[in-house]
Amino acid sequence: MVPPEGAHWLITLPPDADGCPAARVAGHLAGQAASVTYLSTTGVYGDLGGGWAMEWSPVNPGSQRSKQRVLAETQWREATDGAVRVVRLPGIYGPGRSPFEKLRNGTATRVVKPGQVFSRVHVDDIASGLEALMLRPEARGVFHLCDDLAAPPQDVTASAAGLLGIEPPPETPLDETDMSAMARSFYAECKRVSNARAKAALGWRPDYPSYREGLAAVLAAEQASPSR
Repeated sequence: MVPPEGAHWLITLPPDADGCPAARVAGHLAGQAASVTYLSTTGVYGDLGGGWAMEWSPVNPGSQRSKQRVLAETQWREATDGAVRVVRLPGIYGPGRSPFEKLRNGTATRVVKPGQVFSRVHVDDIASGLEALMLRPEARGVFHLCDDLAAPPQDVTASAAGLLGIEPPPETPLDETDMSAMARSFYAECKRVSNARAKAALGWRPDYPSYREGLAAVLAAEQASPSR
């Protein structure tokens, strides 16, 4: 189904080997949209050795899935004559998608790689950032929706354990784990992601500027849910 003329397009489909399926099917109609926003990933920057990924940093994808994202971004730029808004997201968490699940079922780990940090974003901050973008259809280019504090993953798990009132799992060096190749691949890249452009251009601010506030909000939401 083709969106009506004047609609805001939000593209969330993952890419395949040929880029974005939606771009191939409906890209030629993008000129009818009030705006086109494509959700991508900060993985397109590859490994920065703990350095900063700015919105204007060159892409250097290190994995096949990130290369597919770059191709999809390019397809939407071509379809919109450069008017697409590319939103690059880091690790996403929220109710039902956080360290609490694994801590509760006893499968949580604290894998340590010296110097390793990840940027994150609470799902509610993605929603507020996308709303800010839709209120500014003239905005274009790359935007990062992320929190203000890139942090080691083991610290996040320890913080979640503290909120649950339980002991965190012991730290395990990365080279002593038997995690899957997919999980291990995330540790091959280390970067800090800047949200400066989203703040300056959109007036957006994350409600959860670090994992600490975000995890507390997740736990509060879960405890308030009738299903718990």
